[in-house]
Amino acid sequence: CYTIPSRWGDKMIKTPTRYLSMDPKLPNLSHLQQAAEILRKGGLVAFPTETVYGLGADALNPEAVEKIFIAKGRPNDNPLIVHVANPKDIKPLVRKIPDVATTLMELFWPGPLTLIFPKSDLVPNSVSAGLDTVGIRIPAHPVALALLKAARIPIAAPSANLSGRPSPTSATHVLKDLNGKIDAIIDGGKTSVGLESTVLDITGQVPTILRPGGVTYEQLEEVLGHVEMDPALIQPELNAALKPRAPGMKYTHYAPRAEIWIVVGTEEQVAKKLKSLVDENRAAGKRVGIMSTEEM
Repeated sequence: CYTIPSRWGDKMIKTPTRYLSMDPKLPNLSHLQQAAEILRKGGLVAFPTETVYGLGADALNPEAVEKIFIAKGRPNDNPLIVHVANPKDIKPLVRKIPDVATTLMELFWPGPLTLIFPKSDLVPNSVSAGLDTVGIRIPAHPVALALLKAARIPIAAPSANLSGRPSPTSATHVLKDLNGKIDAIIDGGKTSVGLESTVLDITGQVPTILRPGGVTYEQLEEVLGHVEMDPALIQPELNAALKPRAPGMKYTHYAPRAEIWIVVGTEEQVAKKLKSLVDENRAAGKRVGIMSTEEM
């Protein structure tokens, strides 16, 4: 447990951030109880899920939820996802559970699929960003599930990073962005998926993907027969004047602070140019990553 001063605006904030490390296969009960107590008292806890690390607060406590937006520097019109430990925990949070939801929950929960439901009055507007819907999922990570069970409350949790920065897949990433700004970090090792959950709206006639993620379009299509993609995924400019219907739709997301090159041409031209760029940047002492096909 240690404290590193951090700045928020022109005011210095000094928050002791507890670092709670545990084996994901055998979560530490004492550490989990500490983290659960922080959440019940309105604090913030970063914890691992199978997708990325989440920054959790009591989803039913508006003041606690507001702390998430402050710590991340997140616009408050960007809705949050609520995490629960069991499908039965959904009932108080929603007005209706469509039949299709039952099928999807049986097949994909616990897992990286967030379902959009019509929300009940129990869910604060700060969680839904003023929308009449709420996104809910059950994470497939032993530490996340153990924390949810220990806390005995639904946990609102976006990714545990500063808004606009890449989503964290390790506790070290969380420390870089949020140390000194939150109450505790649970280190449960690296995440397995490394990409956030798919957000699927099931409130309309046709299930619609609002955000691609850990469950693919093809997987959903195989189960549901017909799935649509939200038009804003194809034409991002449609989001400019609208309230986001799901996290990551309107504001900068997955934005590393790195120079990015797109290389276009024949296979031979691309290979030659890539090699040139790699050699040049490595010679300058830079780290280089390549996204390419197996053939290339």
